[in-house]
Amino acid sequence: MTGNHQTLALLLFSAFVAVTLAITTWVSRNRHGSAEEFYAGGRLFSPMENGFAIAGDYMSAASFLGISGLIALFGYDGMLYSVGFLVAWLVVLFLVAELVRNCGRFTLADVVAARMRERPVRIAAGISSVAVSVLYLVAQMVGAGSLVALLLGGTSEAAQTWTVIGVGALMVIYVSLGGMRATTWIQIVKAVLLLSGTIVLTVLVLVRFHGNFDQLLLTAAERSGHGEKFLAPGLKYGDDWTARFDFMSLGLALVLGTAGLPHILSRFYTVPTARAARRSVVWSIGLIGGFYLMTIVLGFGAAAIVGPEAVRGSNAAGNTAVPLLALDLGGGTDSTGGTVLFAIVAAIAFATILAVVAGITLASSASVAHDLYASLRRRNAKPRSEVAVARLAAVGIGVVAIGLGLLARDLNVAFLVGLAFAVAASANLPVLLYSLFWRGFTTRGAVWAVYGGLIPAVVLVLLSPVVSGSPASLFPGVDFQFFPLQNPGLVSIPLGFLAGWLGTVTSAEVADEAKHAETEVRSLTGAGAA
Repeated sequence: MTGNHQTLALLLFSAFVAVTLAITTWVSRNRHGSAEEFYAGGRLFSPMENGFAIAGDYMSAASFLGISGLIALFGYDGMLYSVGFLVAWLVVLFLVAELVRNCGRFTLADVVAARMRERPVRIAAGISSVAVSVLYLVAQMVGAGSLVALLLGGTSEAAQTWTVIGVGALMVIYVSLGGMRATTWIQIVKAVLLLSGTIVLTVLVLVRFHGNFDQLLLTAAERSGHGEKFLAPGLKYGDDWTARFDFMSLGLALVLGTAGLPHILSRFYTVPTARAARRSVVWSIGLIGGFYLMTIVLGFGAAAIVGPEAVRGSNAAGNTAVPLLALDLGGGTDSTGGTVLFAIVAAIAFATILAVVAGITLASSASVAHDLYASLRRRNAKPRSEVAVARLAAVGIGVVAIGLGLLARDLNVAFLVGLAFAVAASANLPVLLYSLFWRGFTTRGAVWAVYGGLIPAVVLVLLSPVVSGSPASLFPGVDFQFFPLQNPGLVSIPLGFLAGWLGTVTSAEVADEAKHAETEVRSLTGAGAA
């Protein structure tokens, strides 16, 4: 990459970092240090503001870089991510948004613990939330490394390493100093930037093909080397029955996983009422829906204009398809337009990563402090001490995410997020739905539902082709692959629901019907909600 690209993109990176640090500093001077302020931003955001923040949280590096790259490489099969991520919001809107806002205070465990014995439920839900968050963080770290490697014109491991470390350090600063209020404003700024950049690129792609989407698809298919197969199911997930089951597993994880993501659930607590939470989701569906439709255009645009071979040559997993597309649309490598557009897109992608890691880190540190620390260490400590623990937890989670991000640097970011969705759908969604809708659900059932989904999901990933047994795995030199699917959702999600049912029916505990009735009334009406 030329020096002009590097200089301009780095200037834009620096400008965004400076703005977000200014927001964080301003918020840190005006906060009063309470748990409600740190975890929920004082519950002062409007539905529109929170809708933009939710969209900012959800439209991650996986969406902007990974999905477009997968479509550029695999055509129709890559579109599953766009469709799955979007359809998932219907589950959130109709099943959990209002109910979670009414039943909880800061985390997923608040909803479940409302009618169960708190200690075991909070420990289980806290562990699960941290596991999901760390997996999601790894994807963002990998995206950051890929982006800066492209910017610096090579695949320098040192550059990727320092980028991942830098992103980790910034996310710790955002969360530790600014809490939810700073994180929310960073998400809003990032959502506006990302949507603006995506609209510009989409318009330029369509202008290149004179508004003829059919011509765009035909050109993409021709350049792919696969012809019409590029536009039909099966290029990535159709070779055999294993690949088809992987396709179903991924689809199930994407559609059900969103409702179990800790950083998305925590967003519902930043608005004053359940009605505002529902309106936030409606806003976010509009923004996210438009964005994912545009990622389809960008993916096929990258295939048609840049070509899958060039995309794969830059990054084997396809993570750099959109920046390369921007470079070409602006006029090419040595043109001023190409330099400017590439730098803007690279800066937006980097802003996306920084904003999303801040939201995820806040949610996971809240789980550590509000659920794990609250259950294991304290009984009568002041709320301020819990916030201090959350800040320390942000540092620890950042270190873990940095280490795993360096290990998984060659994997596609959308694929990594698919694993996080599978774990969320396996461990968090069953206990959430059972707690809200099953009158006879017990503490044992809640604990079994979490561990019965979490442990199989993590174990199956470790024993899958993702970790060993193939040239593209984390450890290509060894082979302890026993599970054939790359995504465990098809097996681990039913196991989570089954474990919750089994734990309940074998429990000697009698479900407290009065507490269930209280939770039901509260979830539906908001009476007594925090």
